Order: sequence, then C-alpha cells, then structure tokens
Amino acid sequence: TVRDYFAREKVSFFHRMSHEGYLRHLLVRKASRTGEILVALVTTSQDPWQGETAVEGSLDVDALITGFKDLLLSLEQERKLAGKFAGILHITNDSIADVVQSDHTELLYGQEYFYEELLGLKFKISTFSFFQTNSLGAEVLYETAREYIGETDGRKVFDLYSGTGTIAQILAPAAEHVTGVEIIEEAVEAAKVNAAQNGLTNCDFIAGDVLKVLDTLEERPDLIVLDPPRDGIHPKALPKIIDHYGCEKMIYISCKPTSLARDLVVLQAKGYEVTRVCCVDMFPGTTQVETVVLLSTKT
Repeated sequence: TVRDYFAREKVSFFHRMSHEGYLRHLLVRKASRTGEILVALVTTSQDPWQGETAVEGSLDVDALITGFKDLLLSLEQERKLAGKFAGILHITNDSIADVVQSDHTELLYGQEYFYEELLGLKFKISTFSFFQTNSLGAEVLYETAREYIGETDGRKVFDLYSGTGTIAQILAPAAEHVTGVEIIEEAVEAAKVNAAQNGLTNCDFIAGDVLKVLDTLEERPDLIVLDPPRDGIHPKALPKIIDHYGCEKMIYISCKPTSLARDLVVLQAKGYEVTRVCCVDMFPGTTQVETVVLLSTKT
C-alpha cells in the first residue's frame, strides 16, 4: 500500500551509491500478543521528486506525508489490518550509512512506542529498542533459559548484556535480586520503565560496559546469565567474569554459534562443562538460530 502510494506520486527512492533520493526504509514493528503496530517511514530531507515532474496536481512535502499517514489509518478503519496502530512516525535520516537511524523524528499519529507481552509481563518498545522480532519464539527461548536456570528463590542473579531487561524481569519474581548490565543507555532506561510497570522492585539496571562495570559491583551473584551481542563476550571480560565470581552455574544465550564456540573454549578451560544445550529456531527460513547453554563447574 505504501509503495503504491509513493509510486503514484512519483516520489524518488534513495540510491545508495549516489546518495540521492527521498524514500529510504519502511520500518514496521508489530506485537504478537497485543496486536499493536508501530510504523516509521524513513526518508532523507531531500526533495521527494528530485527535480522530476510530479503527477498533475502534486502535493507539497507536508501534504505528501499527511497523505501517507491518512492512508495507513484508512487501512485500520476499513479493517484491512490484523491489529491496530499504536503510532505512525516520520524519521529523517541523511546518513550515508544504509542503517535506520534518526536525525529528526516527527510523530504523525499516536505515540512513539508500543507494548508487547511475554510470559505474563508487559514491555514498552520504541522504534530503536532492541526486542526480539519473533515474540512467540522469544517466549520459547526465555522459557528454555528459565528451565535451565531452575530454582532462583532467594538467589542473586546477574544478567550481563541485559538489553531492555527482558530476561532479568522474567527471573525477578522468583529471585532475591537481579542486576542487569547493558552498554546502551536507551535500553537501560527502557528496562527501568518496564520493571516499574511490571511492579518489580528487586531489579537494578546499570548502563555501562560489562568489562568496566564488573569492577564497581560489590554484590556477588549466585547465578550469571550471559546474553551478549553477535560477536560474543569481550576477550578480557570473560576471564574476569569467571575469576571474579566463579558461579557454580551460568547460562549463555547466543545468536551466533561461532562466537559461542570460541567462548566455550575459554569457559571449559576455566573449569566449566556444558551440561545442557538447546537451539531455538527464532528466525524461520534462515540459517540463524539462538542457542541456550547451561554451564556448570566440574565436580
């Protein structure tokens, strides 16, 4: 629908080589449980028509964007959507890099976030929040991790590379205290908001590099959850985690098997053994999987 609309208006698209053009991305995020949809149209600040002749009676830029918004809302009104719009945004991005980022964000309708529910908890998600795109698959992933972790009553848990705090909040109801560490400040703020909304008072979230934050934490965990980015754990951070805390059990959640294999060599050399492993197909139709590993100290 969006592509047809801009094609009718003869609006240019962004050429990655020449860096000229208007339309860049259409970002659509939908919550499986709540049905809420967040849409962001990403464009440059250039002339939408790039000097070419637009259709007869063509729109100005403001009318063009308003028309885009109204068109989407008409789909909801005509019940052509399996869900409802939480928000519609127009993001301006003049970066040369072919990534979705914002130089300026204009809210066209609703709000800049939506809500998703996982395992009985509610999470507020914005345009740039990291959150698993496959919500139902994420429930399987986190349930698997929770099963591997086992009893957490009265135990202190560190969730390292905690993102928006999803795992920390899933574990919090049955733990004494959970501390999440994440380098992206926006994700940490989102984690704090979500924890408060879910009525969880035994969670703390710290913004910072795991390698540096570990030196400032006085609390000693009974269990550590590791959920690093694709490149795995920093080679200096992993020995520090092992030597400083020496937990009997650790859970490693990985989205890149080669990074996981590299880090497991270090963990096993330090006295841990792989007790259980499960691959979760979070990305159907691709070669990618998430892997959950339970590590225990050798007895």
